[in-house]
Amino acid sequence: MKKIVVGPLTRANNSSFVEVIVENKKVVDARCSGIFFRGFESILRGRDPRDAGYLTQRICGICSSAHGTAASFALENAAGVRPPRNGNLLRNLILGADLLQSHIRNFYLYSLPDYVQGPNLRPFIPGYTKGYRLPKKTNETMIEHYFQAVETSRLTHELMTLLGGKAPHSHGLLAGGNTVPPSADILMDFTSKLRKINDFIRNTMIPDVFTLAKAYPDYYEIGCRTPNLLEFGLFPLNENDNERFFPGGAVVDGHPQKLDTSAISEYLKYSWFAENGEPRHPSRGRTEPDREKEGAYSWVKAPRYEGKPMEGGPLARLWIRGDYRKGVSTMDRTVARVLEAEMIGQLMEGWVEELRPGEPVFVPFKVPREAEGAGLTGVMRGPLGHWLRIERGRIAHYEIITPTTWNFSPRDDEGRLGPVEEALIGTPVEDENEPVEIGRVVRAFDVCSACQAHILVPAAPVGKTVILC
Repeated sequence: MKKIVVGPLTRANNSSFVEVIVENKKVVDARCSGIFFRGFESILRGRDPRDAGYLTQRICGICSSAHGTAASFALENAAGVRPPRNGNLLRNLILGADLLQSHIRNFYLYSLPDYVQGPNLRPFIPGYTKGYRLPKKTNETMIEHYFQAVETSRLTHELMTLLGGKAPHSHGLLAGGNTVPPSADILMDFTSKLRKINDFIRNTMIPDVFTLAKAYPDYYEIGCRTPNLLEFGLFPLNENDNERFFPGGAVVDGHPQKLDTSAISEYLKYSWFAENGEPRHPSRGRTEPDREKEGAYSWVKAPRYEGKPMEGGPLARLWIRGDYRKGVSTMDRTVARVLEAEMIGQLMEGWVEELRPGEPVFVPFKVPREAEGAGLTGVMRGPLGHWLRIERGRIAHYEIITPTTWNFSPRDDEGRLGPVEEALIGTPVEDENEPVEIGRVVRAFDVCSACQAHILVPAAPVGKTVILC
């Protein structure tokens, strides 16, 4: 029996570590730890509710539009306002461009180096020396595509800039709609770039993921867990938001059911936060740091749905929608992310055509003095929720549950493992000094706990192996 600590986990949008116990070359126990405190819930108290849409984008540099969108939804829900047709389409396009950026980077820049041997150059060295299966020529082609993906992901940020002023941290997203009117020249430039991105996804990324799946078929059996899946719904179908292109829903123990957001609760026993009685719904949750808390091992909370640890992300969305139900494994997560990128790119081409230059992009509204609202949306890595309470015109309460809080959560009060922890159990580890298998499982979730202060401890405790992965 040996303890392995993979940390800080690199090629991920976070600073975290994964600790596993390996026995007879298989993982028998796992702990996932977010090692820094975010604190945006505290930062937002007392501020103008309109600030949330801009400030919360600083939670993350890789998916900032996700938080801008959720914060806009929360304030609109509280104020009883909806954007005009153009405003809804523009927000879908900004979030869609950011989703494409994130999916392309996860597959090529973060995940692929676990399967494809790079050249003897940084950032590929130092790296793993074992576990590569692709023929030499195929491997070389994949590396060429890796560098093409860098250029393609840059184009996705250019799409965001055209409609939102800058990327990341868009100026275009706000409650009530958008700030940039869709002029003809902007839309022509946007469409040209989008077609290049979609061409790359369709003709390069899709074939690459199935080449990978063919070479590593055992990963359809690695990283598996019970189908407990959650999605809040992605991309409002119209400005009334009475339906979404990717519908919200839940899968509990393999059984699809209607989404019930009242079934969400946050557990804190193993998180560095003060406990306040029983687990609470996020609308009444609290974020009070307690770094010295005995037994805790993560800054990530443990949200649960009907008491279950729920997984979110492209696989959950496609499963709930009925487009992909092959399995719940490492390779299923990877394939689903690439397939979803193609679907989103195609949707975006249609939204551009629906925009009506000259029509409004924003609806003015008055911020209520007393109100509550929830901004729920699917984003890059799964379900994102912002819960808002306004008192005397100011933010009195703000609670955020990110997709990685669902996926990378620690144990809950009942000892139930978080989804990544659960998926790691049973993972084979051929070489304890090069545990590439652990990284493959974790990166398939595309974990992200970024843009927060953090501490790295350079020395490993006695009896542990620390691997910079």
